Amino acid sequence: MHPAPQTTTTTVTVMPAEWAAHERTWMAFPPPNDTFGPAGSGTLERARRAWAAVARTIARHEPVTVVAAPADADAARAALGEGIEIVTAPLDDAWLRDSGPTFAHDPDGDVVAVDWVFNGWGAQDWAAWGHDQHLGRFVAERAGVEVRTTALVNEGGGFHVDGAGTVLLTETVQLDPGRNPGATKAQVEAEVHARLGTTTAIWLPRGLTRDYDEFGTRGHVDIVAAFAGPGTVLVHRQDDPAHPDYEVTRQIRAVLAAAVDARGRRLRIVDVPAPTVLEAGDGFVDFSYINHYIANGVVVLCAFDDPHDAVAAEILADAYPGRAVELVDARDIFAFGGGIHCITQQQPVPRRPITAAEGLR
Repeated sequence: MHPAPQTTTTTVTVMPAEWAAHERTWMAFPPPNDTFGPAGSGTLERARRAWAAVARTIARHEPVTVVAAPADADAARAALGEGIEIVTAPLDDAWLRDSGPTFAHDPDGDVVAVDWVFNGWGAQDWAAWGHDQHLGRFVAERAGVEVRTTALVNEGGGFHVDGAGTVLLTETVQLDPGRNPGATKAQVEAEVHARLGTTTAIWLPRGLTRDYDEFGTRGHVDIVAAFAGPGTVLVHRQDDPAHPDYEVTRQIRAVLAAAVDARGRRLRIVDVPAPTVLEAGDGFVDFSYINHYIANGVVVLCAFDDPHDAVAAEILADAYPGRAVELVDARDIFAFGGGIHCITQQQPVPRRPITAAEGLR
């Protein structure tokens, strides 16, 4: 066991972009709950197979640690196989991007963990967070890094950084009365900039339509827009006017087209067409290729057995040159409320300090 992390609150930290080098990826193993179903159910087994497929794909490229509830440790070992570390802690759910910490660098380049307040996506009636609110500190302890605390209610899926000073936020997430009642944009930006090392926030007005259903997050950005490099942003585009996100995605694109990044540049927008499927049993889908995950040397891309899977793979291969693109069927993950990015969290390697001589080059 690593030593318990210390808690500090004042030092500005910097979150590197997702494509920076990772030390490992963190995930959680789906526990029995109202979302996944009771122990032994077919729905729970579907979830566990889907999560395990993602973990095994990433593990071919970098270490993976999976948090499992103590009672589920044996099931996790059986599902995940050899080569994936399993640690145990009580769990409510398995969306570690949101309930876990955000890793960043302190001024010396050491890795620290930003422990946002997690309250079940705005204290929603269906959510439970008695255990998951402690995951930020637990993961930091297991990673052996210090904690940076904050009073801001936030989730990792609710923002995206370019590693060069710009962050994407959503008005219906950080300004949600269930998360940060009475907060202003200026107050949120001040805290976000201090924790992520950003200087410019681009606020999207909303997220995808499905995200405002009963079990949605109320507008997470990581399903609609993601940086693929400083000044470049990938944007979800729904091309069928029959889908409510046809208008939503055009509104979001217009906001991004009018924005500038931390360097004062207009963004280069790369449109990523949505899958062709519109509905999946219980209404319009929110299937999106934006909710991918970048690991060392690879892009792990959501697949939907759709003609646009190949289109998205080609676009992302161009967006992340030098990385392989591996598709993993994400339909079961989306059926439970998220995608590949939602269930993963990167831990970057420490940043090597720049020497005085290097700084003069």
